Amino acid sequence: MSIGTCARAFGSPCIHEHACVRCSLLRPDPAQRARLADIRDNLIARIAEAEREGWHGEVEGLKVSLSGAEDKLAQIDGRSQKATISLGMPTTRSGDLE
Repeated sequence: MSIGTCARAFGSPCIHEHACVRCSLLRPDPAQRARLADIRDNLIARIAEAEREGWHGEVEGLKVSLSGAEDKLAQIDGRSQKATISLGMPTTRSGDLE
């Protein structure tokens, strides 16, 4: 199940099948935010387990994935929080009226 759209050119190789949270080309789908949050929470639990078991190499890889998941969540949240900018009412200068 996809969590977004891959921005890679069609036919370009991707060993992650276009769904890797680490990939900078993944454009997350806002409808998948809850699923992405579950992935983040699972990564946090897996990091704790790896640290407890002394799997140092695994910890580093999981932290990279966690960073990617958090980045994708921030992308989704940033899209949904775009503020409206008020430009105000246009005014005329006194010389423009002549």
